[in-house]
Amino acid sequence: MPEKLTRRTFTKTGVAALAVAGAQVSTVRAEKIVGANERIRVGFIGVGNRGSQVANSFRRHDDMEIVALCDVDANTVAKAKSANGGKGDTYGDFRRVIDRKDIDAVVIATPDHWHAIQMITACDAGKDVYVEKPLSMTVVEGRHMVEAARRNKRVVQVGTHRRSSPLYAELAQRSKQGDFGKLCVARSYHTSNMFPDGIGHEQPKDPPKELDWEMWLGPRPQRPYQDNIAPYKFRWWQQFSSQIANWGVHYLDAMRWCFDELAPASVCAMGGKYAVDDDRTIPDTMEVCFDFASERLAVFGVYETSSNRGLPQGELELRGTQGTVYIGGNKYEVVPERGGQFQSHQPRMKPETVEGEENNSNLTALHARNFLDCMRSRKQTNADVETGHRSTTFSLLANISLAMGERLRWDAEKERFTNNDAANDLLHYEYRKPWTLG
Repeated sequence: MPEKLTRRTFTKTGVAALAVAGAQVSTVRAEKIVGANERIRVGFIGVGNRGSQVANSFRRHDDMEIVALCDVDANTVAKAKSANGGKGDTYGDFRRVIDRKDIDAVVIATPDHWHAIQMITACDAGKDVYVEKPLSMTVVEGRHMVEAARRNKRVVQVGTHRRSSPLYAELAQRSKQGDFGKLCVARSYHTSNMFPDGIGHEQPKDPPKELDWEMWLGPRPQRPYQDNIAPYKFRWWQQFSSQIANWGVHYLDAMRWCFDELAPASVCAMGGKYAVDDDRTIPDTMEVCFDFASERLAVFGVYETSSNRGLPQGELELRGTQGTVYIGGNKYEVVPERGGQFQSHQPRMKPETVEGEENNSNLTALHARNFLDCMRSRKQTNADVETGHRSTTFSLLANISLAMGERLRWDAEKERFTNNDAANDLLHYEYRKPWTLG
């Protein structure tokens, strides 16, 4: 039978992991930008689906208050104000939130193509920023976002909330110290059977009167409104997002953490629109493989033509020479490896089940807590902007590899492809006027 570790045992073994992960849960308030006894005043930009979830997580902490709410949809922002107890000023233009001198931080949960402009503007205005994943739409945007945070000495938290999980922190530490042997492969999948209709087919039409469609489009080219773009289905349109960016960033970030890697050496993605008949401009089936200089692979699949599990259990698989690990929810399990051809068939380690207290429903609250604490201490967050940029880059490279139809080699220091100049042209795009990166 697997050896079951209690929460008490996990707590003892997890302390060092938390330190390694950079989890800041201190209540020290001596070094401050926000006063020791002041409530942190936060403005939310983008308060729809994910924005409302993040706002609920922030409201669990009584040392902050949401004083401003912004969305390009008037109905959405009115609903958000009601959920906030009728409190907070409302806006349709994010710049009015950032311009307020009494706001300490902004939370950005807008569609992906807006993140860079809004975060850079906020940092330049002296605001700390919690920005949802994926950090950016392009690699160039991401690097500009890092530079903006650094030159303004801003605290930034990217919404890859597994970075605030004690369970993931312990797993990352154990992976790095070789508890499971050499990790050679990591895998994860997004599965959702959207056959046959997907997001459907819609005709262009006038936008709803409550939606500022021009502001929604922002730096992207002018195009007519469709019901299957906004507010949520933009995730199936390559100009605004992708499913490997939406889902993959979480798991590719965790793989990178456990591998202790900065970036892949090469990437190869394959896929297409194989079965679903809808207006999407991204694949319904895609698999990408990242190769590292340390000789290991990370694999992520987007399977939107089937909902059956991609893994036997959990959300992420780490395959080591001594044991295979499955993590998901509030636990991870270690399945011992046995020798194959010409090797001893004896188990190479003991089976384990390690349970934690957190789950996906409260990880965002832990992530928000870390951000608020770091605003006071001025320490780096668990998912600092450089961390978020490097992990987001994985998904962006995958999309470029798919577009080019070939394996691409990546120079992580220069952030350029070394074997395809045309692929480098896809590292950014020309913004629609008047929008710039600042």
